[in-house]
Amino acid sequence: MTRSTGAPPLPERRLRHPVEVPLFVFMVVLNVLIILAILNAAATLPFVPESVRESDWGTAIRSAFIGLLLLIPGLVIVRETQRAAVRGGAVELSPRQFPDIYRTADEFAHRLGLRRRPVIYLGNGNGALNAFAAQATGHDYVVLSNELFANLYNNNRDGLRFILGHELAHIRLHHVSLWYQLSVGYSQRIPLLGPALSRLREYSCDRHGAHLCPTGANGLIVLTAGRYVENDVDVDELLRQGQRLHGFWTGMAQLPMSHPFTVRRLEHLFRLGLLHRQVSEAKAQA
Repeated sequence: MTRSTGAPPLPERRLRHPVEVPLFVFMVVLNVLIILAILNAAATLPFVPESVRESDWGTAIRSAFIGLLLLIPGLVIVRETQRAAVRGGAVELSPRQFPDIYRTADEFAHRLGLRRRPVIYLGNGNGALNAFAAQATGHDYVVLSNELFANLYNNNRDGLRFILGHELAHIRLHHVSLWYQLSVGYSQRIPLLGPALSRLREYSCDRHGAHLCPTGANGLIVLTAGRYVENDVDVDELLRQGQRLHGFWTGMAQLPMSHPFTVRRLEHLFRLGLLHRQVSEAKAQA
């Protein structure tokens, strides 16, 4: 559903990781060079000796060219079938289906200035604590796994609000749009570079989630400690752990990962002043 927004402007510089856009631009340029290389190789192939055309190199060039031709229709098919599968296998939130979370999503969409309200689904995560944002033609949506949703819904609504804000930020920052996926379709598959851009996207969306719900630290704590003990974690000690999380081997372990370490993400948000501790009612009354 398309909507007009009168939301106040967001503090863009503070809410987007400063390295994300420069790296994205670099990846787009690299992606264009890869596509040009494929096209040039395919155009040259008919004029090279037959032994080269029939070699493994010739087969690889033809396969790459066919893959390039199928990239857009293939990606569209994947996006549309994914949405169809979600609609058929998950619960859609509505004014009568978990109305409080539905209203939160509507509020966040307005505050983020989204031009259409994303649909929120509650799906069976088969035990995984997960959530993701996605897009199909004319539709934005977010899927929250049942395990993550139920734990935070029953025990810490602010944590759930943080997760929801994080996922909606992926939509706002166009991370799930077709043009974005095409613009880095090849370059994001390069080892180390692709994961690096993905981690920066997560940092940017964390900032948006914290901006929308500054007391939502439990959204990351539950991903760190698990669903049973997140309310018993000493946040101060966890932040000190994050401050000590550096060194060569830590950096090496992080390189191939699509998401930053959750302890580091949490410490990062507190250090920026975007997250702060939730004051309990007992303390507030004291």
